[in-house]
Amino acid sequence: MHYNCLIIDDEIELTKMTAEYFEMFGVSTFVANDRSSSLDFLKENTCDVVLLDVNLGDDSGFELCKKLREESDIPILFISARQSDDDVLIALNIGGDDYVKKPYSLSILLAKVKVMMRRSTAAAAASSSASAQADVSLFSEPSPIDKATMSFTVDGRKVTLKAREFALCEYLYDHRNTIVTKNEIFEAVWGDSFFSDGTLNVHIRRLREKIEEDPNNPKYIKTIWGTGYMMEMP
Repeated sequence: MHYNCLIIDDEIELTKMTAEYFEMFGVSTFVANDRSSSLDFLKENTCDVVLLDVNLGDDSGFELCKKLREESDIPILFISARQSDDDVLIALNIGGDDYVKKPYSLSILLAKVKVMMRRSTAAAAASSSASAQADVSLFSEPSPIDKATMSFTVDGRKVTLKAREFALCEYLYDHRNTIVTKNEIFEAVWGDSFFSDGTLNVHIRRLREKIEEDPNNPKYIKTIWGTGYMMEMP
């Protein structure tokens, strides 16, 4: 079964109230109050967005996020009473897409969830479109980009990407040797321009880790400080 939102939080009354509010506005929601029940849910169901608490009783939302990221690009929005900037940075660096501090406004949280739902839908559409199109070359002729498997060759090395990574890389390549702004990237890859820098930074880092020989000294994907990014090609 497919749901719009999965809430993973051990605060039972809060999650119940949040789920009921989301349902009022047409966002189908499932609640899991611990790690094991959330993983059981994901074995049998799908969802567009995950709301994840950092503290899950004896478990860590950070560790659960890492596990989810091993298998999925599903948007993850952390919801936590932990207020420090360090916690926010950890959440974004391990694969979280955004971070909302408790106590939160239900209306603001719902707005963020709906934005992420649109991004998730746009990414799925991009993946479907990519699978339907023919191969084109990337980085080295005649090494192809295989859109059916979202893989391509970099310096003779074949790399397989996830949907958003592939869409991001393809967009940067299509605009190679040209500076593209962060807004332009999000509108093209996620389907809107409402975003946090952390979200884009995480996806750029993941892409660099896969295609760059030295991600800390990138050869292809260059940061243009204060503006955006550019894929430099010879």
